[in-house]
Amino acid sequence: MAIILQKGQKIDLTKSHPGLEKITVGLGWDPIQKKAGGLLGGLFGGGASGGSNMDIDASVIMLQDDKFLGKDDLVYFGNLKSKCGSVTHAGDNTTGAGDGDDEQVIVDLKKVPANVNKLVFVVNIYDCVKRKQDFGQVENAFIRVMNSANNEELMKFNLSENYAGSTSLTVGEIYRHGSEWKFGAVGSGSSDAGLGDMVKRYS
Repeated sequence: MAIILQKGQKIDLTKSHPGLEKITVGLGWDPIQKKAGGLLGGLFGGGASGGSNMDIDASVIMLQDDKFLGKDDLVYFGNLKSKCGSVTHAGDNTTGAGDGDDEQVIVDLKKVPANVNKLVFVVNIYDCVKRKQDFGQVENAFIRVMNSANNEELMKFNLSENYAGSTSLTVGEIYRHGSEWKFGAVGSGSSDAGLGDMVKRYS
């Protein structure tokens, strides 16, 4: 049974699961459906600020000594695979519709270069300023880690806080601890307007 983490908690990945090499990181969310506006409002998201037309993007920032050094270390919808081949984004989901993971990232821990010490998983709302959208219009957000070999869910972190006003979230981190890998539940929001602003925090 998967371990449910709270914000700020950390957990061993490889130490508690010997032989773990490849993991699938699933991220999910649901735009809050506005009840007002009738059928047309439901179909078209209730206008510019409606929840149902939100395009939320998951990305991975690869750090060397906690620093972002270049575009080769950024995996997102515009660059689905890291240059080293260790991190692969399964593709963009532009609506957040449906149950389960909305976007997935596969990490081959054995292939992560030795000089990369941390993988930061972030999500942001595409075109959030123009659309006047923030994470206060999102519910049921989570990140979970599975063993890619058998799809066993190892841990899950539900982002249950009120993130009203936040347009970007740092969801979690996978980082080296000696020779092992650990996961940290972060769950912090920011007003960064896009992925570029988030990356600058690590430059």
